[in-house]
Amino acid sequence: MKVALLSFEYPPATGFGGIGSYTWHHARALAALGHEVHVLAGARQPQALQSEDADGVRVYRFWADGALMRGFHALGAFRLWWTRQRLENAWSMYQGFLALHREHQYDVVEMPECGAEGALVTRWMPVPTVVRLHSPSQLIMRYYDVRRADITLCAAIERQPLKRATALTACSAFVAGEVTSTLGIARSIHVITNGLDLGWFDSTAAADDVYDRYALPRRQLMILFAGRMEPRKGIAVCPDIAASILERFDVTFVFAGDDLFKHMTATLLPSLAGRALKGSIHWLGPLPLPEVRTLTRAADIVLIPSLWENCPYSCLEAMAAGRSIVASAQGGMPKSIGPMATTSRRPACGWSNSKRRSRLSRPCGPRSKLPSQADITRSSTPTASQSPIRSRWSCSAPSSRRCCA
Repeated sequence: MKVALLSFEYPPATGFGGIGSYTWHHARALAALGHEVHVLAGARQPQALQSEDADGVRVYRFWADGALMRGFHALGAFRLWWTRQRLENAWSMYQGFLALHREHQYDVVEMPECGAEGALVTRWMPVPTVVRLHSPSQLIMRYYDVRRADITLCAAIERQPLKRATALTACSAFVAGEVTSTLGIARSIHVITNGLDLGWFDSTAAADDVYDRYALPRRQLMILFAGRMEPRKGIAVCPDIAASILERFDVTFVFAGDDLFKHMTATLLPSLAGRALKGSIHWLGPLPLPEVRTLTRAADIVLIPSLWENCPYSCLEAMAAGRSIVASAQGGMPKSIGPMATTSRRPACGWSNSKRRSRLSRPCGPRSKLPSQADITRSSTPTASQSPIRSRWSCSAPSSRRCCA
């Protein structure tokens, strides 16, 4: 088949989020199965269609220009930032894909719902379409400082391709259930878990000493938070977590990611200044994905305290690296982590934020030997007791389960 994947996010130029990581892995998995795969990605500045081949995948980048795009951009003056981005994205992807489809006549095209890449493609182009559910804006925008009008307009734009697409897929039953119950999309949604090529992941391991590279002290343990420093990712709960750990344990606590909203510089780091700490805290800023993977492999514990999360690649790669995981018990993560996870006050490994007891331990061992065949798991919709506001953490030894696209 000739398959097109539309995604503004795509590494390296626009690979700053989980959708970009998913599209990157998905494209290579489809190409490995013998399909001809083309990716249409976005750009940070207006540019004509440009292409390059990488690992059997043809990658195009395009960003539209003109009076309409300038009109969309003006919406930022009204603090309609998310709506502006969806309209720009929808128009650019339509213009770029229209040109590509005339030449290549794709059999099917897939796009994410978050970003509205398919808002116009699903409306005006006679091609089979698949919309992949990641993080609908209506479900996540409450965690950001945005206007209610922005939420309403952005959600309306994203809703259109959900109604018109040939098929819908999701990487977890959690987000599929949320789209059905909260967004009111009464359609069949196929749950297909995100994939990670473990052979590729192992081949990217580099003999790189992160302690020397980033001037980190060699303490008893390293804890890593890797992701955007924003409320939805749980950065607001990190000052209490960091203080509780660093005042009692000789650990290196590392944060790696963009701090667009100044949570690190204005809140977390100042909150620890002047306190008697046994350990130390280090913010490395935004890093390229290969460097984040190297940090993940070096960490003893990976912290994922998100308030809303679907099925993040940070979790999958931490499991692939054989790291212990401390994650919020909500969204798609509990099922991703697997049956070895626990939400008890005294976890098998990792840290519990119980006021009565806490302990740190090293990872529970290397990744178990993996089966030769792909094993696809499905997650279930969380119950009300799994509220993201609860002060409760899920801790896991590395899963031995292989998940492939």
